[in-house]
Formats: sequence, structure tokens, C-alpha cells
Amino acid sequence: MPSPIVSRRSHSLLLRTALPAAVTASLVLVPLPGALAAPFAGVVIAEVYGGGGNSGATLKNDFIELANPSAAAFGLTGYSVQYLPGSPSAASKWGVTPLNGSVAPGGRYLVAEAPGAGGTVDLPAADAAGNLALSATTGTIALVNGTDALTCKTAADCAADPRIVDLVGFGTAVVHEGSASAPGASNSASVARAASLADTDDNAADLQAGAPTPVNSKGESTPGGGSDNGPTEPGTVRIHDIQGASRLSPLAGKTIAGVPGTVTGVRTYGSKGFWMQDPNADVDPATSEGVFVFTGSTVPAVKVGDSVLVTAKVSEYYPNSSGGSQSVTELTNPKVTVVSSGNPVPAPVVLDGSSIPAAYAPDAAGGSIESLPLRPGTYALDLFESLEGMDVEVRDVPVTQASNEYHELWVDAREQDPRSSRGGVVYLGYDQPNSGRLMVQSLGAAADFPVADVGDRLTGTTGGPLDYTSFGGYAVAATRVGAVQSGGLQREVTESGLPSELKIGTYNVENLDPGDPDEKFAKLAAGVVTNLRSPDILALEEIQDDNGPVNDGTVSSDATVTKFVEAIKAAGGPAYDWRSVDPVDGKDGGEPGGNIRQVFLFNPARVSFTDIPGGGATTPVDVVGTGNHTSLTASPGRIDPLNEAWNSSRKPLIGQFSFHNKPVFVIANHFNSKGGDQGLDSRFQAPTRSSEVQRAKQAAAEQAFVAKLLAADPRARVVSLGDFNDYQFSPALQTLTQDGVLRDLVNELPESERYSYVYQGNSQVLDHILVSPALKPQHVQYDVVHINSEFADQASDHDPQVVRIKP
Repeated sequence: MPSPIVSRRSHSLLLRTALPAAVTASLVLVPLPGALAAPFAGVVIAEVYGGGGNSGATLKNDFIELANPSAAAFGLTGYSVQYLPGSPSAASKWGVTPLNGSVAPGGRYLVAEAPGAGGTVDLPAADAAGNLALSATTGTIALVNGTDALTCKTAADCAADPRIVDLVGFGTAVVHEGSASAPGASNSASVARAASLADTDDNAADLQAGAPTPVNSKGESTPGGGSDNGPTEPGTVRIHDIQGASRLSPLAGKTIAGVPGTVTGVRTYGSKGFWMQDPNADVDPATSEGVFVFTGSTVPAVKVGDSVLVTAKVSEYYPNSSGGSQSVTELTNPKVTVVSSGNPVPAPVVLDGSSIPAAYAPDAAGGSIESLPLRPGTYALDLFESLEGMDVEVRDVPVTQASNEYHELWVDAREQDPRSSRGGVVYLGYDQPNSGRLMVQSLGAAADFPVADVGDRLTGTTGGPLDYTSFGGYAVAATRVGAVQSGGLQREVTESGLPSELKIGTYNVENLDPGDPDEKFAKLAAGVVTNLRSPDILALEEIQDDNGPVNDGTVSSDATVTKFVEAIKAAGGPAYDWRSVDPVDGKDGGEPGGNIRQVFLFNPARVSFTDIPGGGATTPVDVVGTGNHTSLTASPGRIDPLNEAWNSSRKPLIGQFSFHNKPVFVIANHFNSKGGDQGLDSRFQAPTRSSEVQRAKQAAAEQAFVAKLLAADPRARVVSLGDFNDYQFSPALQTLTQDGVLRDLVNELPESERYSYVYQGNSQVLDHILVSPALKPQHVQYDVVHINSEFADQASDHDPQVVRIKP
């Protein structure tokens, strides 16, 4: 499967660096035992700092910062913040600071507390003030509906007080939410909630220590607003001058003073920054009026609608330079002055079938397109580049890739591309990249991002600044997302077929190992039993060894397969037997330590396996005999495993089966991945697909083996199936099918049904079932069973397939 590359600009950066690559199920936040207040939809305690004025501190005051992750203003009149020492005595009392006013949607609210004797920097203008002297290292802060002092002094007692809206214990505080207090507070460090403002009722998980970053309701982080030494007058250079009429800024490397703009979006997570746009556009459609201002680890002290002046260096940032990504023109090391607030955001550019060209990118014969003048009326990539950083909008659009745990989904803004039978966009050739595909990423609260499947629609308007990421090119950093209108997509169930038919399937189970949750095993098993109707033979890909990604030399997968077979039985399926060949440790690619391999499951009540000793990780299988006596030299065995084509890749597993006393040769495949290929959106056009070279060699090795088998017995029934990591029109599949030794069954489906995987909004083929000439079209019924790739809730990222073979 394609391997995404981490970009600092991705909405999902923080999540992606915290989760294993194999995780694909949607995140579910589960309250921990002993949690206090239920996760609150309104205001939360975002940051607590008790070191103000202490030795080594920069800030003069302690502070408590609140934040509103919701879409509605929250009134604070009648509320209070309260403080209890970390180890309260019988005489300890809660200190109280009353609040008033409100917190705007997505806004902050700063409560200044007692000053110390040291420090050199004032807080920005506080929204409320008290005289609580917070400890720098341990204590408990509560947001309370009311101004009467709390009386609870244990976690259990405080959990029973309905007035507590949110609570943060830090250091070694006795009273805290969840398993432990937030760690790490000191004279120079606050504890702050993650940028997503997630409240899982576990202080240790939700808050981290870091440099204090007070922000008030105006978005100010320094006294008087803006940033230190920010510009006071607009300069002569505008954003469209910086962006220029090609992909690279004509002013790259220069520091520009006083660039004016209106803030259109703010990124407060990961590598932080904001987008601004000039409301006074020029007449050149090739020059963008928007730009990203990169503030690094500093939360931008601005909000949408602020009119700002920025002095900064012009830079070109490549999210994935080794993969050929486009660059992002941005302003770095900025000094920002907020001139005014509450200004209207420039009207969005509507992206639809009338504005997005059908042609995707100019052709530079594999060279860079960066120096070419933009032609936004001719190429979609040029249009998107000409709008980089500007506020854009799509309206009432179909979802072409389901939302994921990183709060992303894909839509088709053109809605004129080749459609799948179930609402996706089908990828039918290298020259048909489907120009209307756009990623939508959440720029707001993660909880507000919709859960959608392929075939659903985002009604109304979805919009925000147009960003660029290495996860798929141009993306709408959505400040607003439309409502989901369900398309009613259902998981498919294949036909049961006749008892006389041999049913053979393939399923990539996505790095399955015994440490995976029982839920994953149960979902995969239900797919085998209910949706695939328990094939007689099932080839599995991505079965990991018995301790998964632990890299300790383990290669056996007995525990993994046994757990899966038991899950299938529990789901009502047959008692499968199985065969495989353990790989050499670390030689077959995939997740380090995982030792993925292919495995045959088979139902011994329906089909028998012909065991022939001699197969091994490095022992090549061969063909002996002729005609009806044709056989393998080993079963199970591996095809040409010492061929350099299989370096760091899975070797084909072949097994000899018997059905109704007739032999059937089945090859389970998992060709090398597309890692290292330049993307469809690459700055090099046409993009280089370097991984195809190895897959073509792998296809040639397997095709030669099948040809030898058919030379011995032209009537041999051969089924080659699995995850080939390539398209039906690719060189690898053309090689596999050359000379007619194998026939790719996906080509016998209508074009609208040719897909088993969805990537970057394209429904495409990666998995195949190929058959030898003896299995004529009238003797086979082939089905791609769509149960995963189009759904937000997936057991795997691949759809399984099955072929029914008539006697």
C-alpha cells in the first residue's frame, strides 16, 4: 500500500507522530476510571502557570487560561476559577477568582493571578484578575459554575460535585482527573492542554509541560497586542507580489516589511501559523492573494478577521522534497502587528466543475514544472497553485474518500470525473488523475469534523485556506465544513455460489498480529464469514509474526494465524487449516520487526492441501512431471526467492490443492509497495514511478514460473492472487499477463467496479485475481467485495476479493 510521508503542515502531524502506522480505526476517547467531570462541550482549562515572578521566570504573574473549542460563545458570568494546594491539609481552603464576560467560539480567556517578586515581562491584558498565589510545581485548578468556594479535597469527593465544569491537577496533586496529574510544571514551565483541546478526563494524557504561552480573548500574547517590534506601517510589497505568477516566489530569501492582509485561518497545533489574504486583489489570475505565515512552535496571537501587518522572510517550504512535492510559499520568522479586528474575510473562490480544468498538470517530460508560468485556466494543479493560501469553497460535493482518524476526507469538486458504481472516483489510467479531487482537513475542533463514507455528500459550504500537504497535494484547511448527507452505502456480500464451485479469495489484513485488539480480529473474521461467505481457500497478506513489530528475531506466525482462525470459528465460519513459509528475519520488508508474509487458509471439509516437503524461505520451488502428473517440488513453497527482484519484499507463496480430486495451483502474492514514487501532484511531471521497476521484475519472475507450469500441463488450473500493489494497466500486470499465461479478472468487470483500495480520493486497483487459460470466462465468477476501502470504519484498508470456479 502507498506509504504517507509526515509533513509539518499536516493537520494530523501531532496524531501521526503518536500513533503506530498500522492504526486505521477511528479514534475513540474512553473516560478513565475515577474521572471527574464528563468531557465538556464548552469551555475547558487550557493552560495553568504558577511560576510567575519566581526565580528564573520571565513572566511576572501566575495565570490560568481558558479556551472554547465549541462553535458557540460561552458566557462566564457567575463562574469562577478556583485553586487548591496539591497536598491539601485539613485547614486548606479553595481560593476563588470570579469571572465575567464570555469566551468566543475557538477563543481564549486569560485570568491573571498573583504576581511574584521577579520576572521581566507583563502578561497581555487579562480578561479577569485575581490574587491567587499558585504553586509553581503542584496544585489543582477547577473551573466552577458558581463563585462559592468548593469544599472537596479528594478526587472522589470532587467527582461528586456537579458544579465542577473542568479540573486540572498538576505535579503531585491529590485531586486530579484520570490516572495521574499533569506532569512537569515549574518556575519556567506551565502545563497546557494539547492543541486539539481534547478533554478525555485524564490530566496526565491531556496536558503537557512547556513554555508558558498566555493568550487573551483578543488573541494577544504580549502586552499591547501583536508581537514585539511589529511593523507599524504597510510596506509597498503585497502578497501577490510575493506569490508571483509561477510556483516559486520571485522574492524568495528576502525579508519584506509591512505586508498587509486579513487573517483567514489560524493553525494552533503542530507547526503553528496563520493564513492571511489581501482583500485588494490584483488583476492577474495567476498570482495568489493568500500566504501562510509560519510561527513555528508559537501559537499565533491573531484570530480570523484581524487586519495585520507582517514583516517576515519569504521562504519556499517543501513538505516532502525527496518525494517531489510542490513547495509552499510562506512567510517565516514573522513580526506581526494587529491593526484592527472583526474585519470581513475576503469572499472565497468557489471551486467546481466550471472553474477546475479537466487537465491535471502540464507535461515537462519528467522535469520540474516550477519555472513554468501558471496557466490556471488550463491545468488543475496550476489553478490550485494560483490560489495557494487563499480562502476557497466547495459546495454540495460528493465524498470520494471516507474520513479518517486524522480528521481528513476527500471530495470531488468537479463531479464530472469517472464515477464508481458506489459514488467514488475511479482511477483508470496514468493520464486520468481526476483533477477535481481535493482533501478536506479540519482546522477547527476535531470533534466537529464529520464522519463520512464514500457516496455521502457534504451539503452546504465547506471552505477555508487552500493548503498543500505531502499527504496528497492540495487541501482545504477547513474553517467551516458542510453537513453530511448519507448516501446509504452498505457493505457488500458476495453471492453464495453452488456447492460444486470452488471459492478462492484474497484479503490483505493490514499488519495483523496477536497484539491487535480483539475487535480487529472479530471484524476481519466477520468479513470472511459474512461478506466473503467463507471461501474454500483464502490467501491472506500482511500476517505478522507472533510478536508483531517487536524486532527480536521472531519469525513464526503460529499465534497470529491461530487467533485469526479461532475468530473465524467464533463468527460462525469453518475450522480452517493453514499453510505458510516463515520468512528470513527482516528480509521481506514491511513494518520493521513484523516479518509480514502470505498465508493460505483452507477448509479441509471442502478442499485438501497437497503437502510436499522441501519448501523453505530461500528454497525455490520447481515443477516436475507433465500432463495430469504435473506437480510442485515443494508445497507450500516460494517462487524464485533468491532472485534480486524480491529483495526487501515478500516472495510469492505457492500451494498445490486438490478439489474434487483435481489439482489447483494457487499463488499468494504481495508485491513491493509504491514507496518512493513521485505523487500525482509532484513538481516533476510526468511523475516518476520508481517502484515500478522492481514490481516489473517480480512479475517477470512469476510469469516465467507460471509459463513453465503451463508448459508441463497446458490445462493446469492456476490462480494467482493477492496484493500486487499496482494497477491493472501497469507494466507489472502487463508483464504477468503477457503471452496469455494469466488473465486479470478485474478487466472483465465494468470500469465503474474496478477498484479495491481508495487513495488520495481515487478508487483504484491494487489487489487482483488472475487465472490460467484453463479457467475460461464461462467457468469463473469474480467479485471485489467492497467492505473496507469506502468506509470510515475499516477492518483493513483493502477490500477482499473472491472467485468462484465452476467444475
